[in-house]
Amino acid sequence: MKALKQITSIQNSYIKSLVLLQEKAKARRQSGTFLMEGKREIAIAIKGAYEIETLLFFPEICSESEARELSNNAELIEINKEVYQKLAYRDTTEGILAIAKTKALQLSDLKLSDNPLILVAEAPEKPGNIGALLRTADAANLDAVIIANPKSDLYNPNIVRSSVGCLFTRQIATGTTSEIIAFLKERNINFYCATLQNSTAYHTQDYTAPTALVVGTEATGLTQEWRKEATQNIIIPMQGEIDSMNVSVAAAVLIFEAKRQRNFK
Repeated sequence: MKALKQITSIQNSYIKSLVLLQEKAKARRQSGTFLMEGKREIAIAIKGAYEIETLLFFPEICSESEARELSNNAELIEINKEVYQKLAYRDTTEGILAIAKTKALQLSDLKLSDNPLILVAEAPEKPGNIGALLRTADAANLDAVIIANPKSDLYNPNIVRSSVGCLFTRQIATGTTSEIIAFLKERNINFYCATLQNSTAYHTQDYTAPTALVVGTEATGLTQEWRKEATQNIIIPMQGEIDSMNVSVAAAVLIFEAKRQRNFK
């Protein structure tokens, strides 16, 4: 068996390049790769057809044999504690990290069912909210998640971490609001926009046909283009003092009403 490559210095040029992958969206875009950590996340990414280029493992936590089980023919590199702590975002990632190729996330790449249910989120910024949206989309087995006018790089390590691997389980695409509206209309997909203006109660609508549920940010809501073009603007009636809720919570309410109408199919 070929001798295993080892890296023991955080000054190593390759390690420095991986630190940039963690910290800079520009580095991820230029290289077409991103860094992730954790056995579950790596296994889910492989299942989601992500190509793993390299696995780095810290043998005091993750053995070489365990790393090889996940390697999927990727290069294996043994690292020491100093390097691992430099690259790992959290202490509970089981001693293994992976460098994987990003996907293009283009609308044209989406493969939808005959009766799709899609979540569209316009300009979400907080990684925690994006991660929660992706987890909800996975729980409901949605056809796709589409991000309109993205403010964050979806391969940001905070999004990868907060989605607990759900970034890799659903089809995801990005585009401008205009591009996504055209995409939905071309495919005769009704889209219901969660907004305060000119809205009707969400539970009065029929989501059993091809449907996209569209949510905006808590701060600014959806842009006028969505509100104008919507099949119907919808609202979740509030009974307390405030007039909005966390975007991931609102999306979950809408998604599972649609799933209920579809008998959770």
